[in-house]
Amino acid sequence: MTISQTSTLVQHAPLEGATLAWMTLGLSLASFMQILDITIANVALSTIAGDLGMATTQGTWVITAFGVANAIAVPMSGWLARQWGEIRLFAWAMLLFVVTSLFCGLSTNIASLVLFRILQGLAAGPLVPLAQSLLLNNYPPEKRSMALALWSLTVIVAPICGPILGGWISDNYHWSWIFFINIPVGLLALLLVRITLKGRETATLSQPIDRIGLWLLVIGVGSLQWVLDRGKELDWFASREIMLLAISSGIALTALVIWELTEKYPILDLSLFKQRNFSIGVLCLSSATPLYMGTIVLVPLLLQSVLGYTATWAGLAAAPIGLLPLIISPLIGRLGARIDMRWVVTISFLAFSGCFYWRAISFFPGIPFSGIAWPQFFQGLAVACFFMPLTTITLSGISERRLADASSLSNFLRTLSGSIGTSITTTLWERREIHHHQQLTGGLDPSQPLLIEYYQQFAQWGQEKLPATVLLIQQITQQALIIAANEIFWAASWIFLGMIVIVWFAKPPFGKGTSDLGH
Repeated sequence: MTISQTSTLVQHAPLEGATLAWMTLGLSLASFMQILDITIANVALSTIAGDLGMATTQGTWVITAFGVANAIAVPMSGWLARQWGEIRLFAWAMLLFVVTSLFCGLSTNIASLVLFRILQGLAAGPLVPLAQSLLLNNYPPEKRSMALALWSLTVIVAPICGPILGGWISDNYHWSWIFFINIPVGLLALLLVRITLKGRETATLSQPIDRIGLWLLVIGVGSLQWVLDRGKELDWFASREIMLLAISSGIALTALVIWELTEKYPILDLSLFKQRNFSIGVLCLSSATPLYMGTIVLVPLLLQSVLGYTATWAGLAAAPIGLLPLIISPLIGRLGARIDMRWVVTISFLAFSGCFYWRAISFFPGIPFSGIAWPQFFQGLAVACFFMPLTTITLSGISERRLADASSLSNFLRTLSGSIGTSITTTLWERREIHHHQQLTGGLDPSQPLLIEYYQQFAQWGQEKLPATVLLIQQITQQALIIAANEIFWAASWIFLGMIVIVWFAKPPFGKGTSDLGH
């Protein structure tokens, strides 16, 4: 078999002025919407389950269906872009995303909703990698740091807005609007991209389909995402289903790596890891993202479990993390060509470490709203110095025609590591809570003077012993939850300090080279 070039690579002049601004808005809206859709349905599961007459456990299929399909589609984005062209693939993916969002909102039973969520996840997969690639390919070289800074805002703000918006819609409107809001935003993004990038299609390559690699990818990634989404519910490896899926995933992913390293036309271009900065950037992103995403989920859960916050108020307490990036990210983007990104990432990791330490020593049952909001606010500094600089390091030295492959592979590993981090964090929190709960209750002795005084006080108030015991157990549970969370915060603080060493193996200059690595 031979590979045939169906269109030649045309070097287009970078966009400027209003056209550049409108393109940026369109691509940013697409990225924002795709990332938002990963989290927005989470807080509405009970509402959706009740309306469709199904158990809440069945409602988790709404999340799992999207997650599995999306996890499979993201790494395929580079290969699909080579076949059809980046702009054409983006347009069709965006249109399919809009259509499937409509049908998700119109669903009247769980079967149809899950089916359209699968299709929606497949359509959403290429949006973020292609948005990143199209931004870089159409920005002036000296402004590419700004392009990545603007793109990184969508990655930062969308996961914060998702739970807040999802909770607000569920409380005030029908759950279907969680999906309907995608329609006008998606159509606007599609219109802007089609207008601003008309006549700027990327080169296409007609390649044989890597069928074996594709099936290994589907089995390996699909099984792994299923394990991550359903593992906690089924008690992980105590479940035969989870055990078999984990084994299938491990075998398929190992075989995938071996196959792709020897395949002439791989669906995943693993040769990108020959580029030092790509390897270092992906390693840092895939190591830090699990900690970041895990705590994004943990903090709202902690607020709801210990302080009794609603989902909406827990989201509002976590929201200040997005404020500083709105100011700092564009500034870093403007100065990107003149600063060493390794120093920026170092500041990020130090700030992450400090904020996790702050939480570990300051959280208690009666903590005020400000005590939650301030660490979140200052963690915004860490976030602002995280996504854009590491993405710049990751994609430095990558040629324009390989940007889609590099972007899809790095985004796939970042997203997958985030799912792993979320699952590990929530599971570890629950198991450490059980451990500390047993320790705290095991130390209770009915003959202890303090315990006797506790029950006597309730007796003076006319309360029976049972309500007093229930209240005591609730307080112990709260303490166990806090101790377990603090252990995770402590561990994250130390891990971020250790990761500072890794980023300094990256080699400048960043964002200037266009090495082809022999391709």
